[in-house]
Amino acid sequence: MHRPDPQRLSSLPDTATDMAGAVSPAAPGLIAFAALVVANVALAFGPWFVRATEVGPVAAGFWRLMLAMPFLIALAVQQGARPTRLSRGVWIGLIVGGVCFAADLGSWHLGIRRTTLANATLFGNAATLIFPIYGFLVARTWPTRTQGWALVLAAAGATLLLGRSYQLDAKNLVGDLFCILAGLLYTVYFILMARARATLAPLSALTLSTLAGIVPLLVFALAMGERVMPSHWGPLIGLALCSQVLGQGLMIYALGRFSPLVIGIALLIQPVVAGVVGWLVYGERLGAADLAGVVMVAVALVLVRRGPPPEVPLEDTLDTPDFERQETV
Repeated sequence: MHRPDPQRLSSLPDTATDMAGAVSPAAPGLIAFAALVVANVALAFGPWFVRATEVGPVAAGFWRLMLAMPFLIALAVQQGARPTRLSRGVWIGLIVGGVCFAADLGSWHLGIRRTTLANATLFGNAATLIFPIYGFLVARTWPTRTQGWALVLAAAGATLLLGRSYQLDAKNLVGDLFCILAGLLYTVYFILMARARATLAPLSALTLSTLAGIVPLLVFALAMGERVMPSHWGPLIGLALCSQVLGQGLMIYALGRFSPLVIGIALLIQPVVAGVVGWLVYGERLGAADLAGVVMVAVALVLVRRGPPPEVPLEDTLDTPDFERQETV
């Protein structure tokens, strides 16, 4: 028998223990759902930090990963992660996932400066619809009636959140296209990280994938002739801590606790928060349609949270049982 260490405990699916000490499956708890919500709120502040930086948009992505690395390594080690041998398939998945995430950040950051904050966040989270579809195909389960209503409400709310910017005029079109590309790459990253979570604990998987994305982003930034070295570090440090350490850290944790459907709908928290930030900071006002979209997304989250049957997380459809997960940095 393996004795679970602290990080392995953090990567286990939510369980309940009876009087005899036996462990039985249980639906993800309130703490896990709160982690999912906080992750999306933290990630929604990313576009604001990117706009506030003085370096190029791709260079901002490089610093997001680079500055986050010491914190991620320290947290992983504190949680009990130790070097160990991984299979070639796991390494390939982590490296490809890291490169996809780097390309996602590069495309997204380019788009952030060419469209509204709400649009950048909404299109950048195209995984909202694509990732649940992938989950249906892998787990071969379809949503219940309650979950179906939640999905319909979320889709309608997302459409309304586009607001006036949905006209796709010349001012926003290029930025929207960059963000859509980023959303597709983000979906690939989600799929690969969900598979990595079948072998690795959350912080270990995030640390290694982050490491894999640093060099590609630096190369992209230099090739585009962007300014890389900042004179003011505040926005970049905020981007690294809020988006990568807190936001992605909790998101990777949540990937092992919830089905792709719940993850996908929860991603819509980001355009809601980003829209409010854009309204307060940049005067990107929210209209009645935007506010109706916010309400629909909120109702969808409540329906998904209160849905009767616990859903199977994507990692539980894969081969490696949770107690065999390896710890590594």
